[in-house]
Amino acid sequence: MTQQRPLVMRCGAFGDMVLLTALLRQLHARLGMPADIIASGSWSVPLLGGQPGVGEIFILRSRKSAYWASRSQQHLVRWLKARGAGPTWYCDSGAGRELLRRGGIADDFVCEDQSLARIPGEHFVDRWIRLANSTPPAFVGKLPATQARIESRAVISIDAAARSELEHWLARRRLSNRELVLLQTGNKRTMRGWLHTRATNTKYWPPERWAEVVRALRAARPEAALVLMGVPREFALNAQIMRRARVPGLHNVADDLPVRVLLPLLERATSLVSVDTGPAHAAAALNCPTVALFGNSDPLLYRPGGVTTPAITLVGEIDGRRNILGIQPAAVIAAWRELTARAR
Repeated sequence: MTQQRPLVMRCGAFGDMVLLTALLRQLHARLGMPADIIASGSWSVPLLGGQPGVGEIFILRSRKSAYWASRSQQHLVRWLKARGAGPTWYCDSGAGRELLRRGGIADDFVCEDQSLARIPGEHFVDRWIRLANSTPPAFVGKLPATQARIESRAVISIDAAARSELEHWLARRRLSNRELVLLQTGNKRTMRGWLHTRATNTKYWPPERWAEVVRALRAARPEAALVLMGVPREFALNAQIMRRARVPGLHNVADDLPVRVLLPLLERATSLVSVDTGPAHAAAALNCPTVALFGNSDPLLYRPGGVTTPAITLVGEIDGRRNILGIQPAAVIAAWRELTARAR
């Protein structure tokens, strides 16, 4: 039986890495040791570091550059060689597979997502659990047998230090001891370039519709703090929504929301209304009741956090095709009322 820690490679977006926690927990339950992770994005460390089943995290900063021109790729290969080859679960596509080979990990050491049979309508959490129970060819008979399935959901653990950091953050913003209702109005496509409404931005929902939702939330929760989240590039979008809503008690925190604060904030909040994006997955994984507005992605595959989280997904249609612009504010408000009544 191998003593080398398992290795997982997944260079995904924030929400992708939240869903990956299911694979990491299943591997941990099966093998009894944490997995080292190759990821992209510096936020992967505060998101996954210290989570059950997580060992060392290597941040690969460039996969598309030529190998000879990428110090990050070269550093990864050196790290892999020094680490030694062991059972590996490859959850990506493209150039990353060749980097594993360069690092001394033979093909028969790898379970590859692309080789796993597709099941129509299967959520990615369930797919990752199945992949974690697969065995690389070189380790058949050498690894513990398939483990009973964990619950079909992503899970994020929050430590005491992060909760303490949140308390200081709330105090600075005079939000301590307030009910927190969160909104995530943007996504990485929304803030890429200046034209928010371009055809490739399938998750854009107009500010005037967000403003209508904000007014309804304020009427339903007159004492709550309504907190508009995001990254700094989404600050202006939030400000536009706030101007249109014209209600008191709105807080635009997109200019000051590190991941170490975001996660306990999602845990503390009583609800979140969001487009289909990373914070929605994290909120659902933290048991925050979540209403998610979907563009052209399939909610059967990408429901926030998995199939057993407290979430409602909404889809719209225009001219017979799935389109987020087909979702009306009244549907969002009704879903939020249903979800929060159920949570209470």
